[in-house]
Amino acid sequence: MAAPLLEVTDLQAGYGRAEVLSGLRFGLAAGQVVTIIGPNGAGKSTTLNALMNVIAARGRIVFDGQDLADATLEERVMRGLALVPEKRELFGTMPVQDNLILGGYRSMKLRVPNWQREIERVYTLFPRLKERRAQLAGTLSGGERQMLAVGRALMSSPKLLMLDEPSLGLAPLIVREIFRIIQQLRDQGTSILLVEQNARAALEVADHGYVLETGSIVLEGPAAELARDPRVIDTYLGAAGKTSASHAAER
Repeated sequence: MAAPLLEVTDLQAGYGRAEVLSGLRFGLAAGQVVTIIGPNGAGKSTTLNALMNVIAARGRIVFDGQDLADATLEERVMRGLALVPEKRELFGTMPVQDNLILGGYRSMKLRVPNWQREIERVYTLFPRLKERRAQLAGTLSGGERQMLAVGRALMSSPKLLMLDEPSLGLAPLIVREIFRIIQQLRDQGTSILLVEQNARAALEVADHGYVLETGSIVLEGPAAELARDPRVIDTYLGAAGKTSASHAAER
């Protein structure tokens, strides 16, 4: 079996004296989509921030065979980690295309030949961004801003793309579009760590899933199995989840 791309052991992190994560252990293989689902306040965003060194953390994080213990945020970016934060954090007074160019910082610094061609890949994934390439990022709709945030992260050709609540605050039609893109990226071999409150959509695109509650992982397994687990259905999927699980059992 191939070595995992990401291996996290005993991850602990918090804010001030308040510990949010208590000894998380999880992993991800190259080319996989792994999702972490759970309620508000469970520690999902804290997990991603700890992996990027946005907040201090204890424990062991091995990424692409290297221990990240002493790696700064910028060093983690240079090694191939990319985070699309929940708040997107775009440069609102700059055009769409300039935001994308700034996303190519890692490729530029590594002197990757013709790295600007990644812009065309992003425009192929998100045709709407190409239509709005000269428009200021701050004037985009919520869905378009999310597309730009993902596109900007992809400009660095990351080894691992981390998405923090990509469906948050978006209309159902746009949510379906965002998850269609996640599925497309997965089909292209992009490794993705997806933190998401929309458990149903997350489990549909993921290979493996973890359920996080109050800073601890309480369930894990193949995403398709988690989607049929009565505890997940009752807590996160509701009546619709019970119906789809029942139909799956009948087939």
